[in-house]
Amino acid sequence: MFAKVFRVKSNTAIKGSDRRKLRADVAAAFPTLGTDQVSELVPGKEELNIVKLYAHRGEAVTVYVSGGNPILFELEKNLYPTVYTLWSYPDLLPTFTTWPLVLEKLAGGADLMLPGLVVPPAGLPQVQKGDLCAIALVGNRAPVAIGVAAMSTAEMLTSGLKGRGFSVLHTYQDHLCPEGRQLDIKKSSYKKLSKFLQQMQQEQIIQVKELSKGVESIVAVDWKHPRITSFVMPEPSPTSQTIQEGSREQPYHPPDIKSLYCVPASMTLLFQESGHKKGSMLEGSEVRTIVIDYAKKNDLVDADNKNLVKLDPILCDCLLEKSEQHTVMKLPWDSLLTRCLEKLQPAYQVTFPGQEPIVKKGKIYPIDITLAQRASNKKVTVVRNLETYGLDPCSVAAILQQRCQASTTITPAPGAKDSLQVQIQGNQVHHLSWLLLEEYQIPRKYIQGLEKAPKPGKKK
Repeated sequence: MFAKVFRVKSNTAIKGSDRRKLRADVAAAFPTLGTDQVSELVPGKEELNIVKLYAHRGEAVTVYVSGGNPILFELEKNLYPTVYTLWSYPDLLPTFTTWPLVLEKLAGGADLMLPGLVVPPAGLPQVQKGDLCAIALVGNRAPVAIGVAAMSTAEMLTSGLKGRGFSVLHTYQDHLCPEGRQLDIKKSSYKKLSKFLQQMQQEQIIQVKELSKGVESIVAVDWKHPRITSFVMPEPSPTSQTIQEGSREQPYHPPDIKSLYCVPASMTLLFQESGHKKGSMLEGSEVRTIVIDYAKKNDLVDADNKNLVKLDPILCDCLLEKSEQHTVMKLPWDSLLTRCLEKLQPAYQVTFPGQEPIVKKGKIYPIDITLAQRASNKKVTVVRNLETYGLDPCSVAAILQQRCQASTTITPAPGAKDSLQVQIQGNQVHHLSWLLLEEYQIPRKYIQGLEKAPKPGKKK
């Protein structure tokens, strides 16, 4: 909504009666907020402005600005918090998580698609279609966007996490944000901006240059400075902790993974008698039972050799190549079943403990470990596809950095949409093997590249 520049119609100070009405509206819209929190959000004496504007698509929006920060906005008589408000009350809305790479797309006006969701060990929050939700990034609980759920949580899981998940209304870095958070130096211990800038420059956090007499400009910021990187969100209030008690992060447990088969249009005639249609998902044992029952029900088992099955027109159309249509009249049971499985489309089901199964078409990609050469002939270990197994690349990188005593970086995975890869300095396949197999208990068949571990006695 605020992805493009909007037009301001008016900006006026709020009246006392409107301030009281706003408090009542906030309390009604967000019942989890206590009376003190509502009074804190909509202060009684501090400056509070009403900004009426038109979004780039013509929507009439009312924005409430407190202390220079947009705290709420109203659209079609519905009240919404801004990301600034959610930073102070991060548990105000059910929160879904996505990858950092997605934020740029959301800020550009895109909706959040379900493939971009990260499913935490505790499962997705339970919401209904139309519920207002917050969106945060992996590794940071501070929300960066708000949106309306396009479907319920149950429907999201049934869809295999495909399709549009949330209609995004507002994001960090959109055009509402420049209206946002300001540092009130007068309320700090520095009192004057010049003293603050001088102290920050002495600590080598920023570089300040005097452009002309009395005019200073910040020309550089050290974003890797410990004072910046160590900054964290304040701990939630006791009320927020109570609300979130049941959704705290739980220890990782590997998912249960099942191979499935999807019925394509070309195979529907064979499966319709058993009540299945195009798109039906079946396990291998179910496919075997259906084919055996079909052959027996239609008297296709060869009377002279029980190991052979006669092919009727449906089996011919479903299983034989065109060149075989007039030459192959019977097939052994094992060949019949193998051909049937090969003609079906691959799919898989991933179930995390305590969650509804997630079904997806295609083959499941294993966690992929590779070695690569970098500058000065140095080796690095690269691991990707962690997200499929519910593993957070940022958390994995942090653990490996500590245990390997080596630098790690996280970058977008080439050729993979909204996926990240972890790069560790040196050959660290041994450490990865221990982490994935022993600690995370990922089955070995879902990991490729373990054989690349350095041989005993060889230099890593």
